[in-house]
Amino acid sequence: MLRTQFEEELNKLHTKFHNMGNDVSTAINKSVKSFIDHDKSLAKDVIENDSAINQQEQDLEKKSFEMIALQQPVTTDLRTIVTIMKASSDLERMADHAVAIAKSTIRIKGNKRVLEIEQEISEMADKVTKMVDEVLVAYVNTDVEKAVELAQRDEEINRCFKNIYHHSIQAMQEDPDTVIVGADYMHVAGFLERIGDYVTNICEWIVYLKTGKISELEVKISPE
Repeated sequence: MLRTQFEEELNKLHTKFHNMGNDVSTAINKSVKSFIDHDKSLAKDVIENDSAINQQEQDLEKKSFEMIALQQPVTTDLRTIVTIMKASSDLERMADHAVAIAKSTIRIKGNKRVLEIEQEISEMADKVTKMVDEVLVAYVNTDVEKAVELAQRDEEINRCFKNIYHHSIQAMQEDPDTVIVGADYMHVAGFLERIGDYVTNICEWIVYLKTGKISELEVKISPE
């Protein structure tokens, strides 16, 4: 394979990764909307579309291995391919959590709801989905400064999770009828928190892509 042809294949790999990222972002947005709006049909749509995202991840991995095996790329190109493989795996896990949120929507539809906590979940989801969209832009631009800033914002997502967890426990203690829905609130917040962690992972891969160094960007928060 000539160098120009290799670069074309590499660009195609970039494009496929970004397309997968957009599909994952859409899945997350739909899953949260389905949960907040109690939309069972939209939740089923998220679940049904997950297989397509899984296939995208498998295709990216297969193509990446082929390029490594056949071309023995130079260091910078190898970093790009490794980054795409690792980051696409993180995207696929984000999509799995979107499916989990959608399944929670189907499971709790009709049970007693706590609107104040749902508002907290909605606000947390807005922050998470914004991070997902922004990390894709940071990847396209190989923007290390933005990647570091996004990773630092994950602390806020962790605090949102802690608040929703505590408020759900409090609601269940005050009203036993909210036990089922309260448990799902905690699960959904946990899924969103994990998506934030995967954004941080991709931020670390952006730093690796630019510098060749594997950096730990996760912000540890002290217990209160």
